[in-house]
Amino acid sequence: MKSLYPKAKLSVLLDLFECQSEEQFMYYDRETGQSVMVDEIHLSALDDGDEEWIDDLSGWEEDMVEAARAVRDDDKGRFVRGPSRWEFHEYRHMQRFINTLEDPDAAGQLDDAIRGRGAFRYFKDTLYRLGLQDRWYRYRDAAIREFVIAWAEHHKIQWEDDTPE
Repeated sequence: MKSLYPKAKLSVLLDLFECQSEEQFMYYDRETGQSVMVDEIHLSALDDGDEEWIDDLSGWEEDMVEAARAVRDDDKGRFVRGPSRWEFHEYRHMQRFINTLEDPDAAGQLDDAIRGRGAFRYFKDTLYRLGLQDRWYRYRDAAIREFVIAWAEHHKIQWEDDTPE
């Protein structure tokens, strides 16, 4: 079945994931094939009907309000909110990475590092001390890629790979 929309570039979909934050949401625009950033404060102002505050905005913020308005008023499924970093579960990927290691000493050190408070910091410190950071980032990037592709397919977004190998 032919889609009404152009194929998404995988690089754009990956950016949706990388650029998400608690205050700014990334959306994929099916019509343009581009990402759209929407700030929580602009969405809230629109939802609250705070037209006076909105009227006082200028420059780039006007563009942000227009993007927020387009996303909020979308009733045809043109905009799809980007994949959430919380749904990726990086801790689980850290565990899986550890299980790929053939060196039991390195695996043990990394396993110890992810126990308790500060797990992410200790994990990264231990990676650097063991010289495994490049291997971890390749592993993590591949996992993010798989996650984003699954997200796109779930949302019926056809995509094409434009990322470097």
